[in-house]
Amino acid sequence: MPVCLLTVLTEGYERVSMHGVRRELVEEQARALGFPLHLVYLPRECSNEEYERRMGEAVRGFLEKGVRGWVFGDVWLEEVRRYREEKLLAGGAVGYFPLWGRGSSRLVGEFLSAGFRAVVVCVDGRVLNPSFLGREVDRNFLRELPSSVDPAGEKGEYHCFVWDGPIFRYPVPFEKGEVVKRGDFYFCDLIPEV
Repeated sequence: MPVCLLTVLTEGYERVSMHGVRRELVEEQARALGFPLHLVYLPRECSNEEYERRMGEAVRGFLEKGVRGWVFGDVWLEEVRRYREEKLLAGGAVGYFPLWGRGSSRLVGEFLSAGFRAVVVCVDGRVLNPSFLGREVDRNFLRELPSSVDPAGEKGEYHCFVWDGPIFRYPVPFEKGEVVKRGDFYFCDLIPEV
């Protein structure tokens, strides 16, 4: 049984690193799923060493409470899995990768068939046109993706915010806000509805 959800936020922005999703929406997402949320804050220009230090503190804190298992949603990137296992899970933590090797197309198809809903919040402009921002991930979205883009965005081509599905107690309400460009990445701001 999961103990909590964990995500990283960028200090000063109060947004999920690499996704740009506001803290308030992630908190509401956790409430809708019925889980506590643990936040790890990272500096704006975070080095790998600092990331490893702060995540290591989080892992050690949970190990001290008797929590050993960590679940990741990685699908097929060997170097990412190896990094998590060697750098983040040192000291007795165990990584679980339930989606590993199942195939991106298959997983996204199962995700949609199960009734989950997600909106694209970030695209890497080097590989995907910003016109995909703010779109719901559905079968039309998948058909329109360039063949060079992994259907699940596994190489970081795009990132999503999942706001509804069969394990949600209720859909997380939001409005789409402005689009912002930071370096090569484009972000669609999601504004919590009150």
